[in-house]
Amino acid sequence: MSDIELLMNALGILGMAGSVGLGIWVVFLISEIKQLRLSVENLKHTLDEMDEQAKLVVRTDIELNKAQEELDKKITGLYTLQNLSRQISSTFDETQIFSKVEPPLLADLGFEKAVAFGWDDRHQVAQVHLCVGFSEAEAAAFSPLLEAERNHFEKLIRDEAAISSISPTIDQKFRQRICAMFRVTSFVIAPYLPKEGNKGILLAGAENADTVINEGDEELIKILANQIGQALDNARLFEKTWQAHQELENRVEQRTKELSQAFEEIKRINQRKNDFVSNVSHELRTPLTSIKGYASILLSGKLGAIPEEAHKRLEKINKHSDELVQFVNELLDIARIESGRVTLKISPFNLKNIIDEVGDMLTVQMKERQISFSTVLPDAMPEIMADYSQIKRVFINLVNNAFKYTPNGGKITVRVNIVDSGIQVDISDTGCGMPEDALDKLFTEFYRVDTAINQEVKGTGLGLAMVKHIVEAHKGKIWVKSKLGMGSTFSFILPKSS
Repeated sequence: MSDIELLMNALGILGMAGSVGLGIWVVFLISEIKQLRLSVENLKHTLDEMDEQAKLVVRTDIELNKAQEELDKKITGLYTLQNLSRQISSTFDETQIFSKVEPPLLADLGFEKAVAFGWDDRHQVAQVHLCVGFSEAEAAAFSPLLEAERNHFEKLIRDEAAISSISPTIDQKFRQRICAMFRVTSFVIAPYLPKEGNKGILLAGAENADTVINEGDEELIKILANQIGQALDNARLFEKTWQAHQELENRVEQRTKELSQAFEEIKRINQRKNDFVSNVSHELRTPLTSIKGYASILLSGKLGAIPEEAHKRLEKINKHSDELVQFVNELLDIARIESGRVTLKISPFNLKNIIDEVGDMLTVQMKERQISFSTVLPDAMPEIMADYSQIKRVFINLVNNAFKYTPNGGKITVRVNIVDSGIQVDISDTGCGMPEDALDKLFTEFYRVDTAINQEVKGTGLGLAMVKHIVEAHKGKIWVKSKLGMGSTFSFILPKSS
C-alpha cells in the first residue's frame, strides 16, 4: 500500500474519530444545556416563591401595622373612657355630668363631635344636654331637627340598642339624614338609660372623611352612654337622699324644738309641783304637830282622866298623826331630791355595816313571824362612794317592803355581787309577787299594785319612788323582777369607791 493510501486511511480514521468526538461533545453540550435549563426553571420557581413570600410579608406587615394602630387606638380609647368614667362618677350634679365630655377627651375616642339629648313629660321638644364641636347657632337649630327624627330615637331607647353608620341594619336614608343634620361622615348612636327619670340619646360623630369607625368605636360609645346613665342614677339618688336628709333634719330640728319646749314646760310644771308639795307639806306640819301634841297631852292624863273608849281613839289619832307626818316627810324628801336641794354627803364605806344594822332593826319582828333573814356577801367587799344615811333609807325601805309582803315562815335574802359597773345588791323575798304589767309603774309616785294583799297592807306609794330618786342621785340604777305567787327581787347598782 502506498503512502498516499496510508495517509488517506489515517485521515479517514482521524475524521471518523473526530466525528465521534464531536458527536460526544455535542451530546455533552446538549446535556449541559438541559441541566442549565432545569436550573433556570428551578431558580425561576424559587424566585417566584420568594416573590410571593415577600408579598405575604409585606401584606402581613401592613396588616400588623393596621392591627397595631387599631390596638393603640383602642387602648387610648379605653384609657380615655376610664378617665371620663372617673370624672363622670365623681359628680352628683346632672349638668356637670355632661360637661365632663370635653373636646380633647372626645378626640382621644376618635370623634370630633358629640350631642346628648332627650325628652321629658314637661317639654314637647328635645332638650340638648351636651353639644361638642358645634357653634351656638348650630346647637340652637337642633331641637326641630331632632323632633323630626323622634320616632327613630325613641325606638332606640325602647330597644336599648346602639347603632352606627357602619351597622348593616341601619336605614340608609336615616343614615344620610343624620350625616347631613350633624355634618359628619360617620357616627355612633347609643341610648343612655338611667333606671329613674328621663332617658336620652348620645351621638358621637367624625367629620373627617378619612376617619373610619369600627365595632370597637361603637362599643366605646355604648360603654360611655352606660356610664352616663349610671352617673345620672347616682346623681338623682344623691339628690333624693340629700332632700330626704334635709327634710329629716328639718323635722328633727322642729321636733327637738317642740321637745325642748315640752321639756321646759315639764320642768316648770314639776317645779310648781315641788313648790306646791313643799308648801303644803310645811302647812300640814303645823296642824299635825298641834293634833299630835294635844292628843299626847290628853293621853298623858294631865288634863284629867279620860274614858277607855276616848283613850283608844286618842291612840288612833296619835298613830295616824305619826303616819301622816311620815307621809309629809317622804313628800318633802322626794321634792328636795328632785329639785337638787338635798346635798349628798358622799364618803367611802362598806355596805356590810348597813346590811347588819337593818337586819338588827327587824330581827324581833321577823322572829315573831318566823321569817328568815340571810345575807350572801363577797369575801372581800369593796367600799362604795355614797351618802351613808340615804343608802340606809334605801335598805330600810326595800327590806321593810319585802317583810310586809312575805308570809309567815317565808324568807328574805340580801345578796351582794361585784360587777363591772359597781356593786349590785339584790333583795329577794318569797312573798306574793306582782303581775308583770305593774313592774314598769312600780317606782311611780303614789302608785300601788291593785291586789287583794295590797288592800290589807297600808302604804302611801311613795317609798319606792323615794328609793329610785336616791339611787339615781348616786348615779346608780334600780329595777325589779317579779311574778305573781313567786316572790320579788329588787336590784340596784351603786358605784364602787375609786
